[in-house]
Amino acid sequence: MMAEIYIGLMSGTSMDGVDGVLVEWMPDAALHVHAHVHLGFEPALAAELMALNSIGPDELHRAALAGNALARRYADVVHALLAKSGMTVSSVRAMGAHGQTVRHRPQQFDGVGYTLQVNSPALLAELTGIDVVADLRSRDLAAGGQGAPLVPAFHRAEFGRPGRSLAVLNLGGISNLTLLADDGSVLGFDCGPGNALLDHWIGRQLSRPFDAGGRWAASGHVVLPLLQDLQREPFFDLPPPKSTGRDLFHAAWLEQRLAPFAGLAPADVQATLAELTAWVCARDLQRWAPSIRELRVCGGGTFNTDLMQRIAVRAVGVDVRSTAERGLLPDQVEACAFAWLARQFVRREPASLPSVTGARGARVLGCLYPAAA
Repeated sequence: MMAEIYIGLMSGTSMDGVDGVLVEWMPDAALHVHAHVHLGFEPALAAELMALNSIGPDELHRAALAGNALARRYADVVHALLAKSGMTVSSVRAMGAHGQTVRHRPQQFDGVGYTLQVNSPALLAELTGIDVVADLRSRDLAAGGQGAPLVPAFHRAEFGRPGRSLAVLNLGGISNLTLLADDGSVLGFDCGPGNALLDHWIGRQLSRPFDAGGRWAASGHVVLPLLQDLQREPFFDLPPPKSTGRDLFHAAWLEQRLAPFAGLAPADVQATLAELTAWVCARDLQRWAPSIRELRVCGGGTFNTDLMQRIAVRAVGVDVRSTAERGLLPDQVEACAFAWLARQFVRREPASLPSVTGARGARVLGCLYPAAA
């Protein structure tokens, strides 16, 4: 029997690069991370991926070439993982490579909508010699679902415990919440912005890719009238299932809401954006799972000390900590989820949760791009 060794690759809405993990499922179903690698994007690729989130000229041509470039970066991560772990290509059963989401409009326009990930999984299979599982959202959309978020099923598998409730919050570019009830039921959905607006604002004002530790936000003051205006976004009040992305929370969305507040100190805007993320995450937890008292946080936002403190203050009575407390480092969780999705596909086992996406039923997710013979 082939070893249960998989690779998971993740490049999320923060667009800061690729996280890759090489993991093994042990005979007792425990997950062991053999290696983790993060490689940033070249500035030109990052800029192109960001630009493809908006309407522009010659998009099909540009997206195809960006997919090739992303596959090459994915391959760099795969080779680094193999070198770091000391394993060979033949040891790996398959990899999950989600691609970079540039448009996500589920259930819109014709009732099905669409979700688009820039990727070139066939090229990735050629470059690595490993089976690639990709196209992980579209089957759920075809079944009437949102196609997102994808990670709650993995959160249940990895963090769920019978008779114990738990919430898992992923703070990527977009924040998403998984609610694991003590009776085994699962609810999961996108809350709203995570780091996306914070990264955009500090990039525009200080030419930095992110607010390290949230120190700039911590130096400012929350502008209550601005916060209240931001909180009026209709998406926040929609019931699950729901998902979002840069299709909604983009630079123009922020600029429109800042227009009546000219002259604010940039650090105060940053503090207010951090408070918005903390507010929507804590409110959703209290709204949809008021009895849960344990929140474990993953994603890049976990390293934003200011943001974590804001969430802890707003989530009254909830123990807020990193997923490291549950044995999985916060910057490895999503990549591990895509390794798990690849494993589910290989085993032909469903990987979607209708309670999360709203689909008509659980589905096997993904398409296989076999390695060269």
